[in-house]
Amino acid sequence: MTSTVPYPTAPFRIAVSRESPIDPGTAIALATTLGLPWVFDPLTNDFTHLLVMTAERLELRELGSNPSGPVYADFATGAVAHRRRFGGGRNQPLARAVGLQRGATPTVVDATAGLGGDAFVLACLGCVVRLVERSSLVAVLLRDGLDRAARIPDLGPLVAERLSLIVADGRNYLRALANDQRPDVVYLDPMYPLRRKAALAGKAMRLLRRLVGDDADAPELLATALASARRRVVVKRPRRAPPLVGPRPSFQIAAPNTRFDVYSLLQAVDAS
Repeated sequence: MTSTVPYPTAPFRIAVSRESPIDPGTAIALATTLGLPWVFDPLTNDFTHLLVMTAERLELRELGSNPSGPVYADFATGAVAHRRRFGGGRNQPLARAVGLQRGATPTVVDATAGLGGDAFVLACLGCVVRLVERSSLVAVLLRDGLDRAARIPDLGPLVAERLSLIVADGRNYLRALANDQRPDVVYLDPMYPLRRKAALAGKAMRLLRRLVGDDADAPELLATALASARRRVVVKRPRRAPPLVGPRPSFQIAAPNTRFDVYSLLQAVDAS
């Protein structure tokens, strides 16, 4: 998930706030870093969204009537934790798509990291993953989720050893890699226009989509990824959506609601 600006612009008005017992100075420092205003009263009507520091986590809240629920990164509970425990291990579609096989644990750059769910699952399966996110707003949510996971005894070593976050445009990051820094796999999960029924399914994703926008430059990112990966590029798509503009995928792996388009760069030895 990516954005061409550090944080969303009009018609969205975003400020940083905090709840007790968070020290105001901590929240003000975050606001300064992001170039966002700081407000003391989280009930203000002057903004459309608040990035709120609570005692538990950092979360993005939509204001106004009928708001979406708060958006935050969470690797210890919820859907990501369920996938970690019951997702199917190396037999699940995501793992097969990136080429996780017996004796093969590829290095991965997730160039559209978003809130990090897929990257975290891959790390749990043994991959070293670099998460690249170009939206500063999304990146601070992701960093908060990683920091909280790092303090949990059974997740801390995994986060420290296998996950790193880079705030950058995925295209620029991949182009700047030295040959010995190139990953085995580049993973892409670009934003795409949702059908109405799908948009109603996930309030958090719908909110982020409105703020960050669709990834119109996804075909360019795919081309850059194909020039950077050593073994394959994997693109996550809606199951019925067309592939990204560019070369045809080498093969596809279907999941219940999504599909992984796999572009194999070593087809003679890299079949799945």
